[in-house]
Amino acid sequence: MSLKNLPGHKFYLPLFISIILICCKKSTESMDEDREKSVIEGLYYEDGLPIQVVIIEGNISEINRPESLETSTALILAPGLIDHQVNGYLSHSFVGGDLDAEALKEVTEGFWSKGITTYLPTLTTHTYEMLLKSFENLNQLLEDSYFAQSIVGFHLEGPFISPEAGYRGAHNLEWVRDPDWEEFEKWYSASGNRIKEVTIAPELEGAMEFIRKCREKDIVVAIGHAAALTPDINKAIEMGATVSTHLGNGCANTIHRHHNPLWPQLADDRLTASIIVDGFHLTREEVRTFFKTKGPENTILVSDLTRLAGMPPGRYQDFGQELVMTEEGAIMLLSENVLAGASFLITRGIENVIKFTGCTLGEAINMATKNPARLLSLHDRGEIAVGKRADLILFEFQEGSLEVKKTLVGGEVVFEKE
Repeated sequence: MSLKNLPGHKFYLPLFISIILICCKKSTESMDEDREKSVIEGLYYEDGLPIQVVIIEGNISEINRPESLETSTALILAPGLIDHQVNGYLSHSFVGGDLDAEALKEVTEGFWSKGITTYLPTLTTHTYEMLLKSFENLNQLLEDSYFAQSIVGFHLEGPFISPEAGYRGAHNLEWVRDPDWEEFEKWYSASGNRIKEVTIAPELEGAMEFIRKCREKDIVVAIGHAAALTPDINKAIEMGATVSTHLGNGCANTIHRHHNPLWPQLADDRLTASIIVDGFHLTREEVRTFFKTKGPENTILVSDLTRLAGMPPGRYQDFGQELVMTEEGAIMLLSENVLAGASFLITRGIENVIKFTGCTLGEAINMATKNPARLLSLHDRGEIAVGKRADLILFEFQEGSLEVKKTLVGGEVVFEKE
């Protein structure tokens, strides 16, 4: 018998539907309660006002903007930082087959303690064999999700760069060479198809075809360590290059005032500029000029961190060359009067870009979160938004200094300062 055949069915039908809806709602609420749920709150990094983020199963499920916070915290809440150019850390380099799980754990947890929740191990110029061994080793380590949640791929910076002094930077000339696609494909396969970005000098023979093939694999192509002038840079952009690797560095100390690699890269809005703002790689005036030209949405902060970061001042051997770590923290290849990577984390870049340009804290944080996520097509992170992975940091920002107090990766607390 249907409800329509019952006396007073016009009354019972709406009542029956209401009961079903209530039961469904309670069932949904019960399911939400069964799922892992947490709440984190602070002052939103872009406007300084209270924000409350609800996390379910590692993702942001709800965002509230209350008038006040339940706790008296004055900590700022922001997305986890993303650094797509890190060569090593705490004495460990990503080039070399001897990096083990314990070393990678030390590096990754070291980054978490500084608010860096996503990074690209960057492998620099070396022999074919050494790079093959390094990619194989790293790919094997990333079978562990503990590392893979923060390492989304690799950045190959070299060996397909300019052999000219200055433009080559601290890369060993012995291993610098023209692009070789067959060689690269073997590295790509060894990496588990995880090479996500390649830095190349577009003036080299075969560079344009190499860029085209990289883009077919959705690999981000960066222009860097290049002596290229306007025609080659424009052609590289047309072929798919989208970013400048540490613009202003990997450059000769003396250049032509009109015809050089800097002007065409600055002038083209299709190129995002990645910059190292550690106080050594670029002057205040350079940073201000680059920022004014590219703007906050087209600028990315990187660290270019090396294994010497965190090490005491002194002389070190790296990639067959003697490097010097100064008391101030600059890493120098004195034989060629060039810098050899950086010793300061991306947090120093956030602090300095605010000091140098007068940009807001929100703009500086976006240069190390939203912007690199967009460049690398990391659609699941880089912002505080519903549906994004809950990679979040709570930090203090006082007198121009940033100190991370808590870090979450996928909704899990991976670092908390007591």
